[in-house]
Amino acid sequence: MSGIVFQQQQLVFLSHQKCCSVPRIMGQRVSFPNLQHGYAASCPKFVKLSPHATVSGSGGAQYSEQWLDARTKQKREKIAGIDQDELLDPSLLADPDSCFCEFRGVQIHHKVYDAESQANNSSQSHTLSQVAHNNSWKLGLPMILLHGFGASVYSWSRAMKPLAELTGSKVLAFDRPAFGLTSRVDASTHLSTGTNDAKPLNPYSLSFSVLATLYFIDFLAAEKIVLVGHSAGSLVAIDSYFEAPECIAALILIAPAILAPRAVQKLAEQDKVGRENQTEGDISNSNMLAKPFIKIFKILLKFITVITQAIVQMAKGMTDMLNSIYKKALSAILRSAFGVMLIRMIIDKFGRGAVRIAWHDPNQVTEHVLNGYTKPLRAKGWDKALAEFTAATLTNAESESKPSMSKRLNEISCPVLIITGDNDKIVPSWNAKGLSQAIPGSCLEVIKNCGHLPHEEKVEEFVSIVYKFLHGAFGDQKELSLQAGAVV
Repeated sequence: MSGIVFQQQQLVFLSHQKCCSVPRIMGQRVSFPNLQHGYAASCPKFVKLSPHATVSGSGGAQYSEQWLDARTKQKREKIAGIDQDELLDPSLLADPDSCFCEFRGVQIHHKVYDAESQANNSSQSHTLSQVAHNNSWKLGLPMILLHGFGASVYSWSRAMKPLAELTGSKVLAFDRPAFGLTSRVDASTHLSTGTNDAKPLNPYSLSFSVLATLYFIDFLAAEKIVLVGHSAGSLVAIDSYFEAPECIAALILIAPAILAPRAVQKLAEQDKVGRENQTEGDISNSNMLAKPFIKIFKILLKFITVITQAIVQMAKGMTDMLNSIYKKALSAILRSAFGVMLIRMIIDKFGRGAVRIAWHDPNQVTEHVLNGYTKPLRAKGWDKALAEFTAATLTNAESESKPSMSKRLNEISCPVLIITGDNDKIVPSWNAKGLSQAIPGSCLEVIKNCGHLPHEEKVEEFVSIVYKFLHGAFGDQKELSLQAGAVV
């Protein structure tokens, strides 16, 4: 019978109910003839070998290989194709042009492009911004870009430079907490360590993103800015307007995930039909539910579906439709270890697919694009932060104390541009049309053969539409102000 030889090493057995307690043996030759048929039968992972241990015999080698294979598989865990074994601090994932600033204890990642720097690199950006090159008119106002759910500053990478040339001023984009390379902080700890002059605020709440937006307006030293929001970022944009309307010269909403007032009834009717169909399906399959295992599996599947639907509703700005108690229950689950596990499952299952669905032409979704969207999954604590963000959005306290956004849209008085793609599978174009009807004087532009990301998929057309809108809204004012200055 072959044995196992350990030289100057420590033998360590993993505990098991059926295993005997074995003392540590150092620096001696030890042989266990009955090891294969005794302890090994009840303890498959019975021994941890050090790097310098020597193994003799086929039995020992077999179990050693099994143990090493298990460890290798564990280290190879991936979410949406991103290795989860060695996560990094977000700052270590920064690009050469990345910037960080601290706001209320959170290190916010942002990027800034300005017209002067673009003039020095005009040849590099010429193909992306012919509109800006061919027109001498410049707005002269800075612009702030707000990304949507699951996105980051990366989603603006194709549009930032041409927009900077168009405005003739600075264009800034920042990662909202839980996204991109902005630091992931512990919400509970953050809430308990507020300053004397500022009330503690959940960094993953909508209110925090609004205050961060106002902070960057001051950061740009601007009296007024053009505020651009994409998808769920449109919620932040409009809330920022209501918080400080005097600072917002114009709003540009791209594929806005804001439920139009007339769409509420339509969605409610669709939801009712869906629930009726689901009930009929449950009755027809009642014989299957009699089996305990299948019943448990279906309950778990339905629960995951509910969580997924809640996240989708949150991303589309529909959380006011969820019952308050229902939202609080979901939030408590999301903040638990089980909820974080569900977040990881959902991102792994649908993360990369959601990016492809967002485009009208999936062939444009290159590996480079997928890497740009999944890069934040390499940051430490991304899963807990995303779960906390979702929970905080579901339990948005201000939504209960203030009138719903859909009832305040008619109060917006600044120029508003709404851009949508005719093949948006995430936020349908009909919702954007309803939204434009609810905002007085707003302009609606529908880009053909375009999905949920006009500023990425149709950059030239997007920039051209923005230019025409801004020139139409401020062109005469700009010329009059220049004439007045010349007279003086």
